[in-house]
Amino acid sequence: MTAPLPRTLAALRASGWKTRPVKDEVRENFLRMLRAGDELFPGIVGYDHTVIPEINIALLAGHDMLFLGEKGQAKSRLMRLLVRFLDEHLPYLDDPAIPLHDDPYAPITSAGRRLVATRPPEEVPIAWWPRAERYAERLAPGTKFADIIGEIDPAKLAGGTSMASEEALHLGLIPRMHRGIFAMNELPELDELVQVGMFNILEERDVQIRGYPVKFDIDVMLLFSANPSTYNRSGKVIPQLKDRIGAVIHTHYPADRDLGIRMVEQEAGIDVGGEWPVVVPYFMKQILEQVTIEARKSKFIDQQSGVSARFSIANYETVVASARQRAVRLGERPAVPRISDLGHLYSSSLGKLELDLMGSHQMTERQVLDAVVAAAIAAVFEEYVEAHGLDEIAKVFGQGVKIEVGDAVPSAAYAELVAEVPQVWEKAFEVNAAQDPAVRASCIEFVLAGLYATERISRIQSHGRTVYDTGGFR
Repeated sequence: MTAPLPRTLAALRASGWKTRPVKDEVRENFLRMLRAGDELFPGIVGYDHTVIPEINIALLAGHDMLFLGEKGQAKSRLMRLLVRFLDEHLPYLDDPAIPLHDDPYAPITSAGRRLVATRPPEEVPIAWWPRAERYAERLAPGTKFADIIGEIDPAKLAGGTSMASEEALHLGLIPRMHRGIFAMNELPELDELVQVGMFNILEERDVQIRGYPVKFDIDVMLLFSANPSTYNRSGKVIPQLKDRIGAVIHTHYPADRDLGIRMVEQEAGIDVGGEWPVVVPYFMKQILEQVTIEARKSKFIDQQSGVSARFSIANYETVVASARQRAVRLGERPAVPRISDLGHLYSSSLGKLELDLMGSHQMTERQVLDAVVAAAIAAVFEEYVEAHGLDEIAKVFGQGVKIEVGDAVPSAAYAELVAEVPQVWEKAFEVNAAQDPAVRASCIEFVLAGLYATERISRIQSHGRTVYDTGGFR
């Protein structure tokens, strides 16, 4: 049974608890977990040999850190995960007159020092600050000096408090995170005056508000995030602040498609089980992630803005939802996503892409997305052609075969459509071996879309209908 936590200064001293700076606390807990072989950054995929080692070194070095990368590269998540290297609880002086979590052994406020000096240790109350509450973050746009540093409180002045008194101050987020971790997102968007205040904390570890003569010796780990396109732009971040940040951690998008798929499967907020289960063929996962890859290299999309991992996640969730809707309407189990479900990606994609106004040449967002999806289908299909020899199927379309597909067509209808050439279509089913009609329907759509995307057959789209036509090769 765990012993109760000390509730007085005398009991705290008797327990043997020792105070230490927050960065020492983080370092020692990190080393303990590293030595024990614990998972250090749960849920982070694809950074094992790049980003994580750099964070580890920065923690050991006791550095404040800037996470530099494009949107959707887990910068905020990485910062929040550093909380797990804090102690489970931290003692502080429990008195309403003290505006922050003051160290019982080394208080920095006048109220805290007065409490310890004027009352016997048996009467000095101690409370415990949980690990999860020792982290705070702020988004830079719109943040004022008073928000994160502090300000003179007019209400206290009106109540008779002297302006020369420490009690006249209203402390901002950073002083209130004394002995914790504070993160500032989108640093380049922070007002220059506030950057100067941050620089002072990094340099001197103190807070001065409107020239008030008393300094607060703040003990805090500072974290920042930024996009390279704005961080590296001259004048966005004052040089003195850049110079004081101990380590710059460069994040990146998944190095390969399979890593991206793993991340999407982990992060997607949609259940594929339940009353209407969903089976997602691997080639559909590959296409969805390839859509993101193609978007990240498209000349029509602003690459300085980036294409977030949330783009992949939202598209995956949309396709699964579309398949489930069809399954419920048609009474099919399991639900299996098809190429025709990609027609619903406009809703989940368009708000996450920023067009390059110079490169898009008046193309609409929908046209750009259509081009990106077509490129993704072609790229994945060519891999399967090499693996399964699907070129043979294209020859069938020179013999007068028409196939209509769509996200509302029952799976059983696909079997009827290709019944005349089963020996050829068996090659298609090698793509995702299964006898289930819904999986086979998905395979058929993939092969047809791939043949079209690689200019092997023709296609006609009209009023929500897609017909893969004869007419031979395009």
